Amino acid sequence: MRRPIAITIIAWLFILVGAAGLLKDWLPLLTDASRQLASLKADGWADLGPAWTSRLLAIVGGVGLLGGRNWARWLLVGWMVFHIGLSVLHSVPELMTHVLIFAPILYFLFARSAEPYFHGRLI
Repeated sequence: MRRPIAITIIAWLFILVGAAGLLKDWLPLLTDASRQLASLKADGWADLGPAWTSRLLAIVGGVGLLGGRNWARWLLVGWMVFHIGLSVLHSVPELMTHVLIFAPILYFLFARSAEPYFHGRLI
């Protein structure tokens, strides 16, 4: 079965968001942007480790979606729930923004048209 276009878009969206986040953090390490590098160092490993892990999981989930892997859907659902949970700790507008972005993604990941694409592809 061909991959639904919505799944392709969602997969690339997660890949791009994860990659852009990593590049944003890693670019100062490769250049001499001292102000950005100082800011990055000030964040420390306690903040950067989970952030980089989250961004890598977004990329892995997106690649898994492109491959039709069922586990990738659930990984990205967990990723979205985690981010909505973080939004609860911030402002109401940020929470609502995440809910409005993730609700249609969640719908398309489990839409009836997507089920045959994922059926039987556990690994």
